[in-house]
Formats: sequence, C-alpha cells, structure tokens
Amino acid sequence: MDYNPSIIEQKWQNYWNENSSHEPSNDFSKEKKYILSMFPYPSGRIHMGHVRNYTIGDAIARNFRKQDFNVLHPIGWDSFGMPAENAAIKHGIHPKKWTYENIDYMKKELNSLGLSFSKTREFATSDELYTKHEQHIFIEMFKKGLVYQKSSTLNWCETCHTVLANEQVEEGCCWRCDNPVEQRQMPGYYLKITDYAQELLDDCKKLEKGWPSQVLTMQENWIGRSEGLEFDFQLSDESKQKLGNNFDAYTVFTTRPDTIYGVTYTALAPEHEIVKYLMKNSLISEEKIKKIKEMQAVGSRERAQNEKEGLSLEIDVIHPLTGEKVPVWVANFVLIEYGGGAVMAVPAHDERDFEFATKYDLPIIQSIENEKNSFDGTEPTTEYGKLVNSDKYTGMTSKKAQKAIIYDFEQNELGKKVINFKLRDWGISRQRYWGAPIPMIHCKKCGLVPEAIENLPVALPSDVDITGEGNPLDTHPTWKHTKCPCCGEDALRETDTMDTFFQSSWYFMRYTTDQSMWEDKVFDKKSSDYWMNVDQYVGGIEHAILHLLYARFFTKVLRDMGYSSADEPFENLLTQGMVLKDGSKMSKSKGNTIDPDAIIKQYGADTARLFILFAAPPQKELEWNDSAVEGAYKFIKRLSDRSENAQVVKEIPSIDHSSLSKESKLARKKVYEALKKSNEVFESGYAFNTLIAASMEALNALHAQENKDVWTEGYFVLLNLLEPIIPHTCWELSQNLFGLNNFKKLELIEEVFVESSIVLPITVNGKKRTEIEVAKDLSKDEILTLAKEAASKWIEDKGIIKEIYVPNRLVNLVVK
Repeated sequence: MDYNPSIIEQKWQNYWNENSSHEPSNDFSKEKKYILSMFPYPSGRIHMGHVRNYTIGDAIARNFRKQDFNVLHPIGWDSFGMPAENAAIKHGIHPKKWTYENIDYMKKELNSLGLSFSKTREFATSDELYTKHEQHIFIEMFKKGLVYQKSSTLNWCETCHTVLANEQVEEGCCWRCDNPVEQRQMPGYYLKITDYAQELLDDCKKLEKGWPSQVLTMQENWIGRSEGLEFDFQLSDESKQKLGNNFDAYTVFTTRPDTIYGVTYTALAPEHEIVKYLMKNSLISEEKIKKIKEMQAVGSRERAQNEKEGLSLEIDVIHPLTGEKVPVWVANFVLIEYGGGAVMAVPAHDERDFEFATKYDLPIIQSIENEKNSFDGTEPTTEYGKLVNSDKYTGMTSKKAQKAIIYDFEQNELGKKVINFKLRDWGISRQRYWGAPIPMIHCKKCGLVPEAIENLPVALPSDVDITGEGNPLDTHPTWKHTKCPCCGEDALRETDTMDTFFQSSWYFMRYTTDQSMWEDKVFDKKSSDYWMNVDQYVGGIEHAILHLLYARFFTKVLRDMGYSSADEPFENLLTQGMVLKDGSKMSKSKGNTIDPDAIIKQYGADTARLFILFAAPPQKELEWNDSAVEGAYKFIKRLSDRSENAQVVKEIPSIDHSSLSKESKLARKKVYEALKKSNEVFESGYAFNTLIAASMEALNALHAQENKDVWTEGYFVLLNLLEPIIPHTCWELSQNLFGLNNFKKLELIEEVFVESSIVLPITVNGKKRTEIEVAKDLSKDEILTLAKEAASKWIEDKGIIKEIYVPNRLVNLVVK
C-alpha cells in the first residue's frame, strides 16, 4: 500500500462521521465505559497539550469500543470566561462571535486527529439551553439553602473589573492581565460547599484505587479538617471603654490547647471588625492606619508568602485561665476568612508566631518540653511533649492535657470543642458580561427572590459594547429592569454572572442524557445512573484542587436533589504531564510552541498520535523531539509497506506452531507478547509507550521470517493492538487484508510461549566459551556430548576432570 496519510485519514474520518461509528448506544443492558477528557476552552487553536490529552482519552475509548463495551466518549466546550471579553476589547468583536468562531475552528483541528468523540452530545457551556438548566440547578440550590448572599473582602482587578479567586492572584497581580489586585468589600453569592466538607473528605478514601495519591492529598489538605478548642478572649475593661463598649470579646480557635499557657499575644486580621473600628474612629495613629490599609490591599495568597508584619493595637484581652492581660496586635499573616480572623499566639511552640514575636521583641514563654528538642529560645519547638509552666496541667502529656483543658473549658462555659475546616464557601459572583447570569431578582417588596423556572433562561443581551470599563449588564439601558416573579412589581435583575467553574462542575453529567431529551430535562436519571461514574477522566494536574473538588461537590448535591445516584463523579483519574520543548513548558511567550496542524500536514495525524503516546508514559512530562516524530512516521510507513507480506483473507489461518521454523516461532511469540502487553497497559497505568515498543519488536520479528500465515496472523493481531493509537492506518490496512472493521477482543494463544528448546551456556573452568540450543527433553548424557563437541577447541588435548550439568541452566567442563 502506498502510504498517503492525507488521503487515508480524510477517508476514514468521513466514514466514521457518515456511519455514526462512535455514538453510544441507548441499550442500557450492555456493559458500559464512560471515558472523558477535560473539555477545552475555545481559545482559537489547539496546542500539543490538547493533542496529548485527547489522544490519551481517545486511545482508551477506542480500546473499550473494540471490546464491545457501550462507550460514551463526548466532547464539549468550556466557553464562558474573561478571554472572550478581552478579545472583544482588543479586536472589536462580540464575545459570542469570537467564541463560536473559535469553536468551529478548533473542532476542525480536533477532528483532523481522528478523535472518536460522540457528535450528538456536543455542546458549549455558553449555549442558552445549557444556561437554562444551569440556572434551574442554581435556583434549586438556593431553595435548599445552599446559595446565600453576603458581603466580604474580595480580590478585585480594576483592569478586568471582576472579582478573582485567591488562586487567580499571582504575586499580588491578576493572573490574566498581570495588573495589581486590590481588596474590596463587596456583596456576592456563595455556595455552601462547607455543608459537604466532611463527606468530601471521607469519600477521598473511595478514590484511593483510581486517583493519584498526590491529588487526594491536595484535596484533603484543601478541605483541611482540624479538631480543637474554640473560646473567647474577653477584652479588658480599659479596652472595652476605648472601643466605646461596642465589643466585649472575640473568638479564636486553636488545635493546640495544650500550649495555651504559652500565649503571649493575640493577633487580628487587618479586616477584623475591631481593627476597622479603631481605624474609622482614629483610635490609633495615622501612621498605623496607613500601614494597616497597605496590609488590606494585599491578597491572602501573597500575605501568606510575605514577611510577617504587624502593629500593636494598644488594647488588651484577658487570658481565660491566668487572668493576665495579653496585648492585641494586627498581623498580616492572620486571614479574615480563617477562624474568624483572630488567633492566639504561642511563639515558643509555633514557627509563625515565633518569627513575629522575635521581630517585634514580644515575650516567649515555654509551655511544652520534649525529649527530641530542648527549648532554648532560639527557635520554637512544635512537637508534642509534656506540659511545663502550665499550672495544674504541668507534667501531663500534650494529648492528655488537650482533653483535660477542653473538658475544663466546657465545664466552666469558657469554650468548647469544635471541628473546623480550612475549606471556605465558594464565592461564584463575577462582575462581567460573558458568563451565565445569576437568576436572582431584587424586589423592594419581596427582597431577594429567584426568577420563575418558566422564565428561564435568563439570557444575555446581545446589544452590548465591551469596553473593559464596568459590567455591561449593569449599564445596559433595559436588560436589568424586569418584574418580580412573586408580586409582579418592578424589580431589578442581578447583574453578576457565575464563576465559570460553575459550568464545569456538572457538564460531565449533562453528557449522560441523550440529546433528544435536552430541551426538557437537566438530566435523565435513568441515563445518569447507567453512565455514571465516569470510568476514566483525563486532564491536567493544574485542576487537581478546584475543578475536581467542585465537581465532586456538585455530584453530591445533584444526588441529593434526585438527579443521580452517583456519590462521586470520576472513578479513575489520569493526570497527564506537560509537553515540554528544550526543557520548558511550551508557551507563546517563550516562542517554543509546536503547531499540531503543521505536524499533521507534514506527517499525518497517526504520526502525531503515535509520537505523543510513545515519547513518554502519560503521567510523565513529554519532551518534544523532532527526530522522534520522524521515527514515528517511518514506523507507520514500514507497517504499511510490509502489509504486502500478509494474505488477503476472510478468516485468520490456523497455524501448526510445532512445525514452524525457529524464526517463525519467535515472530508469533513476539506478536502475542505485544497482545499480552496491550492487556496490561489498558488494565493499569496506560503506559502506551511499552505497548508501542512491543509492537515494533513484533513487526521486526515478522520481517525476519517468511511464513505467510504467520505474517497474516501477526498483522491481524498488530492492527487490533494499534487501532486505538493509529486508527486511520489500521482501518485502511484492516479493510485491505481482512475486510471492514475487524477489530475485536483477542485471546492469547498460550502455545506460542511454550519453549521446545533451551539455550545453555557452556563454560570451561567457570569461564563462558560458547552456548548450545538443545531440545528441552534431551537427556543429560546427550546434552554433555553436545556440549563437549561445541567446546572442543577449548578442551582439546586437555583432560576433563569433571562434567557439571545444572538442569536448564548451564554446562561446566573442568579441565587440567
């Protein structure tokens, strides 16, 4: 066959499309596999990271499809978001037009790779029908008490005019425009993900078999469960008077109540209500007010990385056990969103508290001693030990003292044992146009109410100007003016749109419902119960925390709403490594990108697929290598060229293995070793590189023998094994040799692994001289005779003292 990838690939892509070859069946009696790669943002062009992600997922889907599983392998577009608005500003194009033109272009690029996506279940999250059902979910969550509105201090990008999550603030700047971020007090909508914190933590155990341990650790750390003591620090009488008797106390939480006698100061977040009161009423100096404002302007993420800074607030609280006064400071390391924005500080036994106390010359009192590290005041000792300087608790172990102190606090109504989570409720409000409108209405009479379900979707107006200044929904002359669905009076729509993570938190469940039911149903429960969980999810490690956590949260909420029975969305998770060039991540700014279109045009899609799966295991980083790409092309061409050695048959020939030559036996063995490797690869880890290497060895072994039947059988097996990796070539060769679509699950032929002969090394006085191949059933005497003949030139004219035969291992001849 003359290998012409452009003709072959277009031919089979057309065939698959025309014959709906990759559509899932609605026959729910079949065993299913749901294979999903994280859907792309339609940025305009695909990159090699896309190629790797979708080729991995496609190979897995194709393998299960040829084993007669009912396979759901869909694709969609995560199409809302700020880049579309930035493009609108830069190019003067409407975000919707920019987005859907990009989708059309990228769809053609992905199709050119021969990816076996379902065509009937594709959607974009900016489709109004998707928004309709998303808003329906939001309203149901609001009615269940899982959505609420509150004001809080948020990261605000003045350039992008939107709120940013902490993770979107990089070194104090916006991750998109790289301009400084400021802190603003703003109202917003929040999802009560904290209601599911314990279940999200507990269910990590369900995922231990199928998820990378590092991802589960990241999830567990982000949720951050801790047990400890919560109590109030009462303000001193003088401090209460200074604060106009507006405050009596504030609450702190500690996981180390055993260190409470080591408290020498307490610290408040710059946004704490007491701090704001002191600033507002000029109860501290102008210089301190200025410095506190500077602290407030820095995002939480950057504060945690910065040097510890603080100021005395010139007020005191009373230690709940000693009755002594404890000074109150404001500190940049205390975050308002954690623990109420106040901490007890124990510098002798906490690294952060020690650093701060040392910098500002605050007292350091030891309350724990241990055998590992004696406390000398030069560094904190953070390990458990025995209590010292701790009144009646002195001498107790840390663990025993913790229980005793918490018990005494509860008995004396000073505090209580509580379980806290680092996880915070999810703020979803964004002040931008290109997003799903939050379907809430502000009515002077009824207050905050959801839009009526029958009025959904609340669609975006098309007549907007994207200038980059303010939210176009807020300044639109008519869009936000509406009627209250409860009383019918004039009201205003909410102009905030949803965080795009909201859309990507349930899209995988939308795919489970057949397109014929999309208009009327958010999901079809029968369908979601059949397809869920996703059997294999493929995507980048950069989504290990937020996307995966939010998707898990949504799955549990939708279960509780009756949409599905699934507790978890993704049974198995594969996080593929990055594609590198010259040791660095590919990026336009570094000028080291490789255009997938150019590779496909020069070598074909199968070459791109083969290289991307052969160059490294999926979980590892992949270094781009031009010569390896060319090598992949040459292998496919060899596979094509050598197919002329196989016969055109309707049935695979029956082979008498015992009658074959040594070379033909080896070829069959190598072919079935590749089959064995394929089974291993798809059962665990997806190390496609090992399967490809085994296939290459098998092709070479076939080429080293001449039996036509062995060639034919070998090609039938190899085309089956390689179809998930280089599908176009395999479909073409299979049609030429065996008829159309001869891909199926293959059985191992064990006889090819049975060795009828063995190779024995021959040593003379312990030094290897040669080797012989003998039948396995040959007698010892026959083997020794052959060994002496083979070693004749090393033993000639020498007397043999001893003949040693180690069965199936070696022959050693001892001579004078």
